[in-house]
Amino acid sequence: MFERLREGLKGVVDKISQTALSEKDLEPVLWDLQLQLISNDVAVEVAAKISEELQSRLVGTSLPRFGDKAEAIREAFRESIESVMAVEDRRDIVDLVSAKKSSGEPFVVMFVGINGTGKTTTIAKVTRRLLDNGFKVVLASGDTYRAGAIEQLEEHARRLGVRVVKHRYGSDAAAVSYDAVQHARAQGVDAVLIDTAGRMQTNRNLMDELQKIKRVVQPDFTVMILDSLIGNDAVDQAQTFNDHIGFDAAILTKVDADAKGGSSLSVAYLTGKPIIYVGVGQEYGDLQPFEASWFTEKVLGDS
Repeated sequence: MFERLREGLKGVVDKISQTALSEKDLEPVLWDLQLQLISNDVAVEVAAKISEELQSRLVGTSLPRFGDKAEAIREAFRESIESVMAVEDRRDIVDLVSAKKSSGEPFVVMFVGINGTGKTTTIAKVTRRLLDNGFKVVLASGDTYRAGAIEQLEEHARRLGVRVVKHRYGSDAAAVSYDAVQHARAQGVDAVLIDTAGRMQTNRNLMDELQKIKRVVQPDFTVMILDSLIGNDAVDQAQTFNDHIGFDAAILTKVDADAKGGSSLSVAYLTGKPIIYVGVGQEYGDLQPFEASWFTEKVLGDS
């Protein structure tokens, strides 16, 4: 994963290793860095910020006369990237469910995102993560629009051994979600995971529907599902949903197939929301916590 970005950053590290660390000498190299980042789907604003952070760490510093100059530059890169990706309130859903369990109320998570991002499969992966930590889970089939959506969620639920609360296609998604929460309260279920419709993010009816679910259910946590392979479109989707619906954290899917990695860098900085997990495969266990240090190791560790 991130092969193109890793190769591009390696070339920049090599150039800096042969450059005097003055503002004037670094300027063309940092411009090249911005172009490398932008060509790998990093948003222009984010590319400029990383370049600025790197410049502030390098200008006037002394590289070791002997030894590995590149490692000192990579460390400055790591610090720059991690500072851009840093957001407050990075939380794991497992910890959030655990914290609320003592109250006797279910922890309600609403998942949003457009069709094709892997939203329903990601919900199944989160379900597996919660089950593995000893929690009881119920799923709400809030996508009453897309043909096959209910059946897809039911199949995941069957494999995982959990219940789905559903209504018929065309039903009120807020009512489905509400019934799932009431079922969880009555049955002592720890977490409710709500699937939602994902028509194009510009669809006014979809935004109204999602806003209604939030008003009726008042979820504890809203998660945006983003396809890492669509690059800057993922950032646009995140900003649109954040403006209209609001979300607390993002999960990036298909990261194992992402050669560029730009959305990983851009989403957190431009929305102020953390990326909490990444999907790295098709199996239920292929969901791992996302940390900026993990990302920098992937793009700089072998450079």
